[in-house]
Amino acid sequence: MTTQNGPAADVSSGPEKVRHIALVGGGTAGHTSPLIATAQQLVNSGVRVTALGTSRGLESRVVPDAGIPLELIEAGPLPRRPNLDLFALPVRLLRWVRSAKQTLQRLQVDAVVGYGGYVSTPVYLAAKQLKLPILVHEQNAVPGVANKVGARFAERVFATFPGTELGDSAQIIGLPLRAAIADLDREAARPAAREAFGLGEDQPVLLVSGGSQGAASINAAVLQARDALLAAGVQVLHVLGPDKLTEEHRSITDPETGAGYHPIGFVDMMQDAYAAADLMIGRSGAGTVVETAVVGLPTVLVPLPHGNGEQVRNAESLVRAGGARLVEDSAFTATWIEAEVIDMVKNPELLQQMSTAAKASFPSDAAEVLARAAVAVAR
Repeated sequence: MTTQNGPAADVSSGPEKVRHIALVGGGTAGHTSPLIATAQQLVNSGVRVTALGTSRGLESRVVPDAGIPLELIEAGPLPRRPNLDLFALPVRLLRWVRSAKQTLQRLQVDAVVGYGGYVSTPVYLAAKQLKLPILVHEQNAVPGVANKVGARFAERVFATFPGTELGDSAQIIGLPLRAAIADLDREAARPAAREAFGLGEDQPVLLVSGGSQGAASINAAVLQARDALLAAGVQVLHVLGPDKLTEEHRSITDPETGAGYHPIGFVDMMQDAYAAADLMIGRSGAGTVVETAVVGLPTVLVPLPHGNGEQVRNAESLVRAGGARLVEDSAFTATWIEAEVIDMVKNPELLQQMSTAAKASFPSDAAEVLARAAVAVAR
């Protein structure tokens, strides 16, 4: 077992024992972002925290970068169909649970908060054996396998979206967000954000982002529509995804309108990109849906065309409220962008209506609610 040690959590002194809460989740930003947001809220409240993850997931980088101590444990995905891995699963799962149990005991954890991903399953089972209180938070409208398992014996279950099938006791609280997102004032932050990205102040800005890994179909359609967008006086801030910048993705400026195309690989501080933009195009992962809604950024959502349909479900409530438009991946073409997006991003009244509807769709205090609940069960 290996350990990645971040800075010691800030704990307050006092007669009561400082509680130690383990937070588990990993693989993608959908699991790690709410974990980090809750961990930071707990640390600010004087609680000791440790994150649990694997060396293969995104958590191995982003959790230590956020200043949260990370313990690496053994875990792997559960087979989704009969194959040779299925026969080896019982032995592997027993080993993973035993390893997780030893880690929880060594750390003297008082409670576990889980966010899903395959790393969560052995931790949930280990915590159950140790009779530790378990809290589960599900980010997506369609729950994953790990959280379905954890929810069966969790003390409390929380969900981001209404209608998430995790039992009648699941409490809808929204998605835990970093304070920089939850407290963002887009209007106040816009001038500095646009200057940082090299964007002009007086023309509308279209933000395009396919998520932490990018989205090939979205990138291709936007690139094909790029000249038409610039000719219409629409600036484009295009977050392509790591390692996806090529020769064709070069910065250009329309000589007639002065609008520019600004391609970048990755944005560490998405709040700056949200502040700079008037409209966003992106996938409908839970993070994108809730973050854009909370900050009031109108959005065109293009769900992934494969998987279990969770991205369509994630988008439903925001689209119904009028804060976003939903477009199927197959229909999201350069022709659609030219026919629909240009008119949207140049219509301030429509954008204001969408922004108001979006802000009313989700609470912004989920990290605080979840942190309070974790402290309560740990005591």
